[in-house]
Amino acid sequence: MTSDQTQVRKGRKFDQVLAGARDVFMADGFEGASVDAIARAAGVSKATLYSYFPDKRLLFMEVADTECARQSRQAFDSIDTDAPPRVVLGLAGRHLLGFITSTFGQQMFRLCVAECDRFPELGQRFYNSGPAVVRREMAGYFETAVARGQLRMEDPLLAADQFGELCKGDVWLRLTFGIIDRISQAEIDRVIDSAVDMFLARYAA
Repeated sequence: MTSDQTQVRKGRKFDQVLAGARDVFMADGFEGASVDAIARAAGVSKATLYSYFPDKRLLFMEVADTECARQSRQAFDSIDTDAPPRVVLGLAGRHLLGFITSTFGQQMFRLCVAECDRFPELGQRFYNSGPAVVRREMAGYFETAVARGQLRMEDPLLAADQFGELCKGDVWLRLTFGIIDRISQAEIDRVIDSAVDMFLARYAA
């Protein structure tokens, strides 16, 4: 695929292409994913694939948009926001850290950083479909918790940013820079439990 064209065209098999591409990207990564493999997985011809996505980066980012939206829905739909803040924050934090340290989450971040000079729209799309959604949803939850008297804060958006950073601990950077190659559930639990403790020490009513 070339980078000369930047327009995505939707058609009857658009969702089919996305589903196949997601499977291949998840299995092989961005660099390892070939157009032939994606076309086979999607059950379409290469010509059909090219007609929808003239650039592999565009296909990856469309998959990323869809995956980020799915992850966000899954996270917040599965959390009972009427539960105590410690429970809500623990579940949200585990989902967040699990996703950003996943192979797919890491690939998305690295691609955006690597290509942001040539394709600044990639970074904007990634931010809008992922971090911005989580930030907005968390801020909305904090506003509700403040109204209930469970939390006390003046700037829910800043608090959402702070909570997101606390959830990364040091494991996200170590994973991003290749110092470690995976993170265990026990490590996720350790980081998130500490993040929730620190956050509530500042904002609990």
